[in-house]
Parts: sequence; structure tokens; C-alpha cells
Amino acid sequence: MDSDGPTHDGRLVTDADLVRRLRRIEGQVRGVQRMIEEGRGCPEVLVQLAAVREAVNRVGVLMIALHMERCFRDERSDTPEDRVSRAKEAVEMFLKFS
Repeated sequence: MDSDGPTHDGRLVTDADLVRRLRRIEGQVRGVQRMIEEGRGCPEVLVQLAAVREAVNRVGVLMIALHMERCFRDERSDTPEDRVSRAKEAVEMFLKFS
């Protein structure tokens, strides 16, 4: 991938970056589970759940950017219209489930 792909904090986003983010989210979710088991207050738990949701949304946005970059760069793909169609489908799917 060259320097004009999707970026975060000024650097290219890779699959490994997405996996790292997901592992961090996994740790956040485990922390929320512990908070509930410990009987922590609802406001505290809700703040952490909101942070988890935002982190998941950010991974989704970065995944869409990475997918779109790959679609548009894949010269072997059928036609430019097909590449645009696949990119639109990815965005629509993410929005549908978010």
C-alpha cells in the first residue's frame, strides 16, 4: 500500500492496526463486565459502554476506508462501476447495523 491510503494520526491504517484496536475493545468489554460483577454504579458502566461503542464505530469507519481504498486500487476488478458499487455496499452495510 502506498502513502495515499486510509490514515489515522498521519499514518497508514493496516489490518494489524484494526486487529490491535479490536483487542483493545475486547479488553474494554471485559472491564465493563468486571464493573457489573463488582456492582459499580450505572453511570460509570454507561460511560464505559459509550466508550466501547465509539471505539467499535471508529474501527468500522477505518475498515470502510481500507475497503474502499482496496476496491479502487484493485485494477483486476471488473469495472470502475463495480468497484464503486462494492464500496457503496460496504458503507450501506455499516450504516444499517450501526
